[in-house]
Amino acid sequence: MVKIRLRRMGAKKAPFYRVVVADARSPRDGRFVEEIGYYDPKPQPSVVKIDRERALYWLAQGAEPTDTVASLLRGAGILQAFHDQRQKPAASS
Repeated sequence: MVKIRLRRMGAKKAPFYRVVVADARSPRDGRFVEEIGYYDPKPQPSVVKIDRERALYWLAQGAEPTDTVASLLRGAGILQAFHDQRQKPAASS
């Protein structure tokens, strides 16, 4: 199973996260398939930058976001776009 999750970076007490697509069996900061964005919780307001196209692609491939990443995707409007895209009826010929 493939997950979309956070990978912790940064110094001690100064966390910075990368949003990555990884196999569910690999460790949190271990091997990953692709980096699709980042999240910096320190500044107010926090900074979230996610590649919308790649996130939609991986969601369509069946990647499951963790709870925190789902919250970030929801805030960026990506999850809503994904659900709208799936609800759209297929074009008939």
